[in-house]
Amino acid sequence: MQKSSSSSSLGPGGLDLTQTFFKPILNTAPPSPTKRHTKITVIGVGNVGMAIAQTILTQDLADELALVDAKADKLRGEMLDLQHAAAFLPRTKILASVDYAVTVGSDLCIVTAGARQLPGESRLNLLQRNVALFSSIIPPLAKYSPDTILLIVSNPVDILTYVAWKLSRFPSNRVIGSGTNLDSSRFRFLIADHLDVNAQDVQAYIVGEHGDSSVALWSSISVGGVPVLSFLEKQQINYEKETLENIHKDVVNGAYEVISLKGYTSWAIGYSVANLARSILRDQRKIHPVTVLAKGFYGIDGGDVFFSLPAQLGRSGVLGVTNIHLTDEEAQRLKDSAKTLIEMQSQLGL
Repeated sequence: MQKSSSSSSLGPGGLDLTQTFFKPILNTAPPSPTKRHTKITVIGVGNVGMAIAQTILTQDLADELALVDAKADKLRGEMLDLQHAAAFLPRTKILASVDYAVTVGSDLCIVTAGARQLPGESRLNLLQRNVALFSSIIPPLAKYSPDTILLIVSNPVDILTYVAWKLSRFPSNRVIGSGTNLDSSRFRFLIADHLDVNAQDVQAYIVGEHGDSSVALWSSISVGGVPVLSFLEKQQINYEKETLENIHKDVVNGAYEVISLKGYTSWAIGYSVANLARSILRDQRKIHPVTVLAKGFYGIDGGDVFFSLPAQLGRSGVLGVTNIHLTDEEAQRLKDSAKTLIEMQSQLGL
């Protein structure tokens, strides 16, 4: 597929009109070699991929955005649709191609492509089909952008982040999954809604495997700097554990509810991933619950396993994992999650 970008060749025979249209001022110097040009690639232009691309554009996170998908016509249509909004957006060069060469020099590669589960298909078979798909995606990305950071959004995100790490042979700090960053946002929203406060004043994390077996870290929740559960205990205010569990269930079921109502999720994950992109590319050093190599943390051993932990993100990817206190129950649930993931990974033949 022909890639397209903005061009100054508008004159007869493709004559470059830039020098005619603009007259340079006197005594100029060439652009500074230290000036940073930020490029982001999004693999997959489905609902999630395009929500991410659109949010990246509106938040002015990249100078150049490359889109890649196997469906050439849809890909070109999405590219043109975004390009036609240029007058309303920060200036960003938008490229699209089925050829991975378009991704060359990317600072961040976001992968949203993934095989969908067929009726009656086992989880293992779905995983194996996704491994085959990733085998055609990850190596070209690593080839054309050997210094990039991989951000995996495709589900099951934890195992596919592990797959991307193995296929890319990148250092572990440069392979990240979107993990439970969005789950934690839902968690903070629900707690804020219960307490009638702003969600930005709520510090709360969902960790572990993204999905039904995720772990809510109730012991570390704080609102305005006040640890919630210990405050309630000191004030001798009773609370029911069932209420807490129901909030966690609402977090887990949040995506299912959206899917049942509109057919898919897109906007929330778009904002979540753009938020991660900002922290990484702008070296914000913010803490996000994302999928990272978890071996060696909180008693996790026995194999290389990726799942969500609160991690500090910056320009080199994962800068470190925070040392949050876990209760014995929380720590055990994390270990159980790790064991399940390692068993699944062992069947993939990587």
